[in-house]
Amino acid sequence: MVLSTHPNPSAPVLTHFSLAGKTALITGGTRGIGLEVARGLAEAGCSAIAITYTSTDPAEAEKIASGISAATAGNPKVVAYKCNVKSKDAVSETVERAVKELGGKLDIVVANAGIADHIPAIDYPEDKFREILDVNFHGVFWTAQAAAKVMERQWKAAGAKSGEGRGSIIVTASVSAILVNVPQRQAAYNASKAGVVHLAKSLAVEWTEFARVNCVSPGFIATDMLSVHPEAWRKQWFQMIPGGRLCEPAELKGSYVFLASDASSYMTGSNLVIDGGYTLP
Repeated sequence: MVLSTHPNPSAPVLTHFSLAGKTALITGGTRGIGLEVARGLAEAGCSAIAITYTSTDPAEAEKIASGISAATAGNPKVVAYKCNVKSKDAVSETVERAVKELGGKLDIVVANAGIADHIPAIDYPEDKFREILDVNFHGVFWTAQAAAKVMERQWKAAGAKSGEGRGSIIVTASVSAILVNVPQRQAAYNASKAGVVHLAKSLAVEWTEFARVNCVSPGFIATDMLSVHPEAWRKQWFQMIPGGRLCEPAELKGSYVFLASDASSYMTGSNLVIDGGYTLP
């Protein structure tokens, strides 16, 4: 197994971050972190992007997709697909359909879809515990697996040559993968995120020939997922974050562009923690 080499490491550094002509797919791409990732990949040059959703109204999802395209230089093709990441078949079908409709290839996949619950572990109902794992853990695997099949196929079609046809798979994990958040009780969420980080490391080793696999672990991000929490929790979090504030979702898009691009050509199996220092004390 040989990790793909950078096509031109001596080129000017900003060219290393270019995603010109690339095709990407982002699960959970109509809101929060996923939406900003889609915008970031478009701004970095992707020519075609698929964003998937589950609960967003289809008309709104299409409006979001067209809005990303209209706001980006070059007006890349952006298409929204409804997809339940809990279903292996649904994910596989969506990935293959997107590849077919967006030009026949897939360079970047961001397994971003996720949910959270705050239930004391001793009282956790079976259905809710399984739901967390189905979306946050199984959904990531089905997404990565479907992407890997496409990336391996196109790598072999290119003659199994270094760099050609290879892709980048990025998983949205969480600082909850490496610590236990308080005061909220979220054992299932924490376990699911810890699981995907080690899953990504395992896949990075298995798929070295045709794909790099990395994680981004955000801290407290100012999304709808956090806005519903009690004010007392938010005040406690602020006291625990050395950075003293929440992170805006758009502040994360550069990290995904980095992992998607040749700028991170020697990086695989890594977990990039972006948390304002929250995990340091």
